[in-house]
Amino acid sequence: MKKTTIHTEFKNATRQWVIVDAAEKPLGKVAVLATDHLRGKNRPDYTPHIDCGDYVIITNVEKIAVSGSKESDKKYFRYSGYKGNVRTQNLSSMREKNPQKILKRAIYGMLQKNRLRPQQMKRLTLVVGDKNPHEAQKPTPISLSF
Repeated sequence: MKKTTIHTEFKNATRQWVIVDAAEKPLGKVAVLATDHLRGKNRPDYTPHIDCGDYVIITNVEKIAVSGSKESDKKYFRYSGYKGNVRTQNLSSMREKNPQKILKRAIYGMLQKNRLRPQQMKRLTLVVGDKNPHEAQKPTPISLSF
């Protein structure tokens, strides 16, 4: 039996468009699904060092669900580098100001920490509301099964 490994070259990568509705779905499950599609781990020709993922559109990001008391207890930190300049913000205030940042930071933290991460993040589109800005690309809807 011959065992061969298929290595995808960048020029052979065909990217698809997928859309996910995040309304009332858990934050972590939506982030994992988006990360897998951005990296290309759902494809049979996945190669870790090649950027062969898909374009991902996530709608209704303001309606994403979290369990327990994370709405008030989960903290996001920003640090400027100066003494005493650590800024904290909880999930509920971030949801009011910029709900896309919640999912963007979750997906950003799940991607590999290498040179591919900025390229993969460029293929992510987060939309407040249910209007799809990329109708012309005819994205295939993906449903979460849990």
